Amino acid sequence: MPVTIIIGAQWGDEGKGRFVDNSATDARFVARFSGGDNAGHTVAVGDTVYKMHLIPSGILHDGVIALLGNGMVINPISLRKEVNRLREQGVSITPENLVISSRAHLVTPAHIELDRFKESARGDDAIGTTLRGIGPAYLDKVGRRGLRVGQILDIETFAEEFEASVASHNETLVAAGVTPVDLDAVRDEYMSAINDMRPYIKDTTLLLNKALQEGAKVVAEGAQGTLLDVDHGSYPFVTSSSPTSGGVLTGLGIGPTYVKDVVGVAKSFSTRVGSGPMPTELNGEVAAKLRGTGDNFWDEFGTTTGRERRCGWLDAVLLRYSMMVNGFTKIMLTKLDILSGLDELKIAVAYEVDGERLDLPPTTITQLQRAKPIYETLSGWQEDIMDARTLDDLPQAAIDYIKRIEELCGVPIEVVSVGPHRKQVVQL
Repeated sequence: MPVTIIIGAQWGDEGKGRFVDNSATDARFVARFSGGDNAGHTVAVGDTVYKMHLIPSGILHDGVIALLGNGMVINPISLRKEVNRLREQGVSITPENLVISSRAHLVTPAHIELDRFKESARGDDAIGTTLRGIGPAYLDKVGRRGLRVGQILDIETFAEEFEASVASHNETLVAAGVTPVDLDAVRDEYMSAINDMRPYIKDTTLLLNKALQEGAKVVAEGAQGTLLDVDHGSYPFVTSSSPTSGGVLTGLGIGPTYVKDVVGVAKSFSTRVGSGPMPTELNGEVAAKLRGTGDNFWDEFGTTTGRERRCGWLDAVLLRYSMMVNGFTKIMLTKLDILSGLDELKIAVAYEVDGERLDLPPTTITQLQRAKPIYETLSGWQEDIMDARTLDDLPQAAIDYIKRIEELCGVPIEVVSVGPHRKQVVQL
């Protein structure tokens, strides 16, 4: 069976985890290919809510191997905490169902301190990172001075390399007038977590390619979203990796001929965490309704950071762009139920920038900051749709909204979620 790629079509937080969970039922591997514990996926199974930051959502299925690919940056302390938390919830995690690429890179305590320092130094121009050390770890990777997971197989040599890396970054922190990392205080916990990782390390590139040659199904689980891609997002307000479909190939070490489906997951409205332009952003009562109160796990507060998300109307301009960049074969639309109770809905169908109408986003950040959305207004609906399971169960206004998004994006919508739980979906 070929590869199914599941990608966030917006700024992340689209609800990818639940669709990865659904797609994993007949998969041999569910593989993360980019990012680190700056991501957060939530899956609700019955009354239990599972939150993953590094481990792919497929870990919840028996017989599925969760794979952390070479394109990731991994904080071993965060990984250990996540493994322990999932085990406490009854999830079995062993070297038989969790594997980690020897080519992935490691996040150290020094990376986290550098992240905090650099974000603070930006002041009003702060990017809004999760302060998890992700950017500095990727900077070390491309600078050819990073620490790879495979190095920990020689634990004594790695201990020396780890200390040298922290010492080097401490020089930067001291020069900037920032308190350096206390190596004596962090060494034992970090090295203990490193030691826990050793049984899980594999050549995952070889493992995946062998499985694909044997006809196994692989689900590639995206983290963050297309509009945060370091090349194709609203730079510099982006992540440090490539969470687009192109990032799958380099982040897992597989060829494009294995890919069949590229699934885009999009919310039925827009949200964003952190800084950067968001043309359809709203304030006031509608924004508050879209966001929720924070009392429920599906409200618009970051899984990783807990930060309140910025909310706005659906932006079809950016969704079209995302479709173009990724080559989506289908779209999964989430959180349609949140729109119930609104008298009218708006979709940004184009932008006006300096007097010119644009059907795709401008290429520069300054132009995007000046973009004024051109809206199309549709009728809303009042019905609670959380029990809907077929198209006939939805009010006509909801069906019209779905069909209009399909028309604007040129990609079929195959599934719509109408609630946070596994079964709360409508197959179209």
